[in-house]
Order: sequence, then structure tokens, then C-alpha cells
Amino acid sequence: MYNDDILILKGKEVAEILSGRERDVIEVVRVAYKTHAAGKSSLPHSTFLRFLESEKNRIIALPAYLGDDFGVAGIKWISSFPDNLSKGLDRASAVLILNSTMTGRPEAIIEGSIISARRTAASAALAAETLLGEREVEGVGMIGCGLINYETARFLLAAVPSLKKLTIFDLSRERAEQFKRVCGALFDEVEVADDLRSLLSRNQLVTFATTAVRPHVSDLSDCAPGTVVLHTSLRDLTPEVILASDNVVDDVDHVSRAQTSIHLAEQLAGDRSFVRCTLGDILLGREPARRDPEAVTVFSPFGLGILDLALGKFVRDQGVERSMGSAINSFLPAPWTEGAV
Repeated sequence: MYNDDILILKGKEVAEILSGRERDVIEVVRVAYKTHAAGKSSLPHSTFLRFLESEKNRIIALPAYLGDDFGVAGIKWISSFPDNLSKGLDRASAVLILNSTMTGRPEAIIEGSIISARRTAASAALAAETLLGEREVEGVGMIGCGLINYETARFLLAAVPSLKKLTIFDLSRERAEQFKRVCGALFDEVEVADDLRSLLSRNQLVTFATTAVRPHVSDLSDCAPGTVVLHTSLRDLTPEVILASDNVVDDVDHVSRAQTSIHLAEQLAGDRSFVRCTLGDILLGREPARRDPEAVTVFSPFGLGILDLALGKFVRDQGVERSMGSAINSFLPAPWTEGAV
């Protein structure tokens, strides 16, 4: 017996399934990180398809398998074209394919950009919740006024309920003002900073979600002791800043490539000893959340395909339970032996 149907879940359906479920998504990401840290996953390196005409544009393939209670395999195929913003389009678009771990046959095709954005935001929120511990912070500073920081803001409010104030900075003042309007209903107070230094000095929780392709921040001395920096966009901080910080990552091997700030720091230092641990290590109790309560801690998540698969499985299961989505019947061919003479 075989099943030749494939479930299709479109963006609108994915958004409906995930609406108001920030804590559920954070929990899915938490369990996925712990499963990966326990060695119950297979995670090849991401493959970057780049274009000769522009170093900014890329399409990335992220294959993965996540075992234990997840039992899911598949691939995310996601593009990032920053100039889409000037065309009225989202920067990123993606598709997620889930395969059976029993037969290898594709079972679901899911719109992936919403899953990607929310698992990224949930990862950052989980890191903030974990690294801050019992410490309460009222404000968060956000560098980069796009979708990822918007989703991060929403998920941070679910993970760090003490947050009341938002300070934002973007190279485009127009984009920053638009972000302020969008986030106005989320926070008691939203302010656009005139420069990066003033943002850093006023917030003990800071997020970077930019489209930078090379480091542009060479000094975090304006940060208060104990500041947590969520370095989601990975290429904003100079290697010297990384080497001077307490570094936590999602996966040491994966984040140390593709000219990320961590990768550049490794090239400068000659090894990876400046990376203290992974978030999974902390969640499993192998490492403390903070090395030094006075140190600036930087969380650099490469963005692991296991998170997309974990959340994709959650979305697929919820879609099936709620009879959502469309089935493409007889998408796969019958076994060739059935047509043999």
C-alpha cells in the first residue's frame, strides 16, 4: 500500500493555525533544541545559491531530520532578496517540504516564510527568556525594522512579560517610523532612536535583524553590564566584539561558516574556544545560562532547519486535525511494477 497524495497548506492557512500561539511555538522550538543537543537529529550544512549580479540575493536549502517524538524529515527552500522591499514585496519567500521517515515520500508542501519568521522569533525569545533568567527588563532595543524584528517583538512579549518599552533604529528613518506605527499597539512606549549608541545605552535586551552582509558595529561599550544581545542577522558585529563577549550559539559548527561574525572571529582567533556553549546545552542543564552576570552575552543563531521541520510538523498536524489545506491527489506515480507487462 502507498499514499500518493500530498497535503498543501498555504500562507493564509499557516497564519491561521499559528495565530495567538506564541507560547506553543516557543515550546516547539525549546523541545527541538533539546532534541538536537541530545544528538537525535541529522543536520547537513545549508547550501547557499548565490547570484553573480548581487551579493545580497540568495536562496538557501536547509535539509534536516529531527528524531525522538518529532520523527520528521524534509527541507526548507528559502530566498532572501532585500530589494523586494522597494517593490512592495516581502524580502523572503519559502516553501517547506515534509517527507515520511518511513518511506521517504513527500507528504506535505507548506508555505515556509511564516514558519521561518516565527521559528526565528521564537528562537530569539527563548534565548532571551533563558539568558535573562529571573532578571526583569522593561525595554528592548531593536536594530532593523523588518518582519523578523516585528515577529521577535511579539514573541518577546510572550516570553519576557516585564517588557513595556521598545526603542528602534534603522538606516531608513521612514522604515523606522512605519515600524513604530505597527508596533504601537504592542508596547506602552515606542521610540525611534537617533543613533545606535543611544539605543544600546538604554536597553539591556537588544536584537539585531538587519540585511547586513558584513560587520558594521565595532563597539558595544555603551551596553550596560549584563546586556543580552540577540544577534539574529549574524553579520552585524565585528569579530573583535564577538571575541570580547560571552558567546552562546544554536550550533557551533553551523554558525561558524558563511562569513558570519562568529566565522570571522574564528578566523581571527584561530579556534572556536570563544564560543562558550549552545542554547541546547543550557536547556539540558549542561551549562549555566550566564558565565558572568556582568558580561555582555551575544546569542548568534544560524537558523537550523530542524526548527522549521519541528514547527512545520506542528502546523501539518494541526492542519490535518482541523481539516485544513488541500490535497493534491495522485501527485506521485504508482510503482513502476504496476505498469510492467
